[in-house]
Amino acid sequence: MTRGRSDGAQKKRLLTSVGILAVFLVFLYVYFGSKNAGESALEYGSRSLRKLGSSYLGGDEDSDLGKQDESSVKLSLDEGEDGITPRSFPVCDDRHSELIPCLDRNLIYQMRLKLDLSVMEHYERHCPLPERRYNCLIPPPPGYKIPIKWPKSRDEVWKANIPHTHLAHEKSDQNWMVVKGDKIHFPGGGTHFHYGADKYIASIANMLNFSNDNLNNEGHLRTVFDVGCGVASFGGYLLSSDIIAMSLAPNDVHQNQIQFALERGIPAYLGVLGTKRLPYPSRSFEFAHCSRCRIDWLQRDGILLLELDRVLRPGGYFAYSSPEAYAQDEEDLRIWREMSALVERMCWRIASKRNQTVIWQKPLTNDCYLEREPGTQPPLCRSDDDPDAVWGVQMEACITPYSDHDHKTKGSGLAPWPARLTTPPPRLADFGYSSEMFEKDLELWRRRVDQYWSLLSPKISSDTLRNVMDMKANLGSFAAALKDKDVWVMNVVPEDGPKTLKIVYDRGLIGTVHNWCESFSTYPRTYDLLHAWTVFSDIEKKGCSGEDLLLEMDRILRPTGFAIIQDRQPVIDFVKKYLAALHWEAVATADSNSETGQDGDEVVLIIQKKLWLTSESFRGTE
Repeated sequence: MTRGRSDGAQKKRLLTSVGILAVFLVFLYVYFGSKNAGESALEYGSRSLRKLGSSYLGGDEDSDLGKQDESSVKLSLDEGEDGITPRSFPVCDDRHSELIPCLDRNLIYQMRLKLDLSVMEHYERHCPLPERRYNCLIPPPPGYKIPIKWPKSRDEVWKANIPHTHLAHEKSDQNWMVVKGDKIHFPGGGTHFHYGADKYIASIANMLNFSNDNLNNEGHLRTVFDVGCGVASFGGYLLSSDIIAMSLAPNDVHQNQIQFALERGIPAYLGVLGTKRLPYPSRSFEFAHCSRCRIDWLQRDGILLLELDRVLRPGGYFAYSSPEAYAQDEEDLRIWREMSALVERMCWRIASKRNQTVIWQKPLTNDCYLEREPGTQPPLCRSDDDPDAVWGVQMEACITPYSDHDHKTKGSGLAPWPARLTTPPPRLADFGYSSEMFEKDLELWRRRVDQYWSLLSPKISSDTLRNVMDMKANLGSFAAALKDKDVWVMNVVPEDGPKTLKIVYDRGLIGTVHNWCESFSTYPRTYDLLHAWTVFSDIEKKGCSGEDLLLEMDRILRPTGFAIIQDRQPVIDFVKKYLAALHWEAVATADSNSETGQDGDEVVLIIQKKLWLTSESFRGTE
């Protein structure tokens, strides 16, 4: 009996010891594991702690860290003047190779945002809070290659760069795109122009009786808005006629259509006609186009058609190719009757109608609006409504009347292209700018661009660059100075500064409004050159992170692409500390000088993004 009790006591002591040891081991695991995770999650900038590359998907927030490229997940620290600077950033998980942070459905799901799907709110911008932002480098997809050069790229791209072929199968009868070996080819077809955008464009010009069936109408039609653009073949084929289109589509079931457009070197932007105004000023486009864009123009008292009306110039056209324009079944006839009644109340008239296409024209003056019966819907917008306030502004179901100037001149008073580019536009007076100031600004940027290209010349040839972004466009003179180069420019105007984007459009250029404290609405690897003039200084004043902006620029830049950063010396020093971490190489640095007309305290830094591959990407090239 005594022996049995002794054996039991020994077992108890043994179990107690094992239990204590187990608890101790768990403590060590949790303590050091969390410490290591915390060390790998340090953010070196304005905030203290943040997950690196953490997922939006919920569950274990550190799950992505285990999938990051092991060669770069470790951070070596170097003490700099402004604190700790990383020598490398982790690489995001391969499934984030097409991440668009402010258009990320996973973020919407995790944040449980209550959005109205019927009005496309889920396709509008919803940006992550700072603590939810990815702090890692977006990897290229497996087998990524340097993009094919323009103009060849209009017709073919590398399949590995956008490994999505579902559109080729889904739209096989419409000639959107065809997979051939390691390339994807674009025959120029579309939902309503199976036999080529070039023939379709000529037919539209013929409908409008434009000379030589050229849609540019001797330079009077320059800027086009193509809504629901598909892979942007319509906009791509307009370029040879000296017409530039803003091709717009959402990140929807055809989610890679804008990515294909930009890979082809065609101007395009991710966006949707939803609840907020388009990021373009009033009276920006001479021509709008919808070819089976699947938009319900009658919804919410015609609010989407009224938004289109806002961005059209006086006398502007809307070409609508859709079954409602020609089909005879009951539902299509009902839609046609209601749409015809709506546009008549909006004072639009039919300019031409043939086969599957109708073209409406907007009035040149306010006369028709003023002659409508009292109480006619839709109403005119309130007199205190600013039609050029667009960032985050809700659409309204009202007609935007013309300014007194446009009403009296019966149009925009713009010179034909290409004289339009260098002719001071009438709306310049809205900012108190004189023609002399306009011309001086153009000359200043010509000198600056000459200097930039002189610094870039050892690294580029005539076809190196195609997609260019001016991150702070002001009057658009940087883009104007590039007229003789085979590039197009996305002119970005800050959301909180002077609304000069209307001057950009009045010069025959295109662009958008944006806040650089947030991610831009584009896919990764879509621009060859970024121009950042005092952008870092601007976001610093807002209290935003310069590191976040560097990571966003890296996301947007194509491998081997360039960034021109002109700013104060402390900003340039800040950027230089991150070059190794970003896999960027300094190409040239130049002090400002009187010969270029630059401000004395500004410095120019030009960098090139290196082509790097993760182990998964590298395997894809084999």
